[in-house]
Amino acid sequence: FYAMLRAIPDKLFGVMTMGGAVMILFLLPWLDKSPVKSIRYRGWLTKILIAIFVVAFVSLGWLGLQSGSTTQTWVARAFTFYYFAFFITMPIWTRIDSTKPVPQRVPEHD
Repeated sequence: FYAMLRAIPDKLFGVMTMGGAVMILFLLPWLDKSPVKSIRYRGWLTKILIAIFVVAFVSLGWLGLQSGSTTQTWVARAFTFYYFAFFITMPIWTRIDSTKPVPQRVPEHD
């Protein structure tokens, strides 16, 4: 999250971004509108977006450890944008993505 803090030039907005990155994780159960909860039964769109999110998340962690050149700051800004876009658009793409039917042996947990 330190890369997000450094990616924003203003200190106040940087702290708000870093705090928002943590707080948005608490909203995850309400943002996911998919009828299935297991990644095994999700469609290809969800799997691709999660893979890109993992790359962005790990890259932000790595960028937070670096000294912070101009190029690294711009890359951190792009990954920070994707981090928030992933969660903000989650209700949309979890509804439109295709899912596989859940087998009967899997119990329902609502």
